[in-house]
Amino acid sequence: METAHDEYKQGFIDFVNSLNNLGIEVATVLAQQLETVSFKKGEAILEQGSVCRYVYFINNGLVKTGFEGKDRTFIMRFFAEGNMFTVLDSFLTQQVAAYQIQALENTVVTRIPRKALDDLRTRFHSIETFFSKLLAMASVNMMSRIGEILEEQASVRYGNFIKENPDLVQRISLGDLASYLGITQVSLSRIRAGR
Repeated sequence: METAHDEYKQGFIDFVNSLNNLGIEVATVLAQQLETVSFKKGEAILEQGSVCRYVYFINNGLVKTGFEGKDRTFIMRFFAEGNMFTVLDSFLTQQVAAYQIQALENTVVTRIPRKALDDLRTRFHSIETFFSKLLAMASVNMMSRIGEILEEQASVRYGNFIKENPDLVQRISLGDLASYLGITQVSLSRIRAGR
């Protein structure tokens, strides 16, 4: 893990502004709290069983969130360039995370620590509004993901994933895609072959 150049901070600020306009003064203060870090392919950004202390924005690369069970790996989400992510329950409660975050490619993220974000939320209404909108987005995405897993057939989940993430299909392994869909690689191969 090595510190990268500060030029990536603008992507984080642009994402925040897309949810709630900060204004120049607040954006400047926010930028002072951001840190850009790079991770190598396969490196853990957050270990399962650790406390998540950051909200991350992906400048370059691809990550997955999920957990290792006794018999299988479960992948909850993939995040590529231009996305913001965290392990929300651990970040909010500061309890150990059931999930891990792993870089699937060499990845550059810009992050803000929990304490710094809390301080900014107290000082600036626009940061508090941004964070509320981010939580709302995360809740909607989580409910959608749970509903997808509970209600849809694997072939429908696969079709939806391809339709919604055409650029990711070539970037993730079949094993990771099968884990995301909640099926075996053999089942995924059958679905892809149209059987």
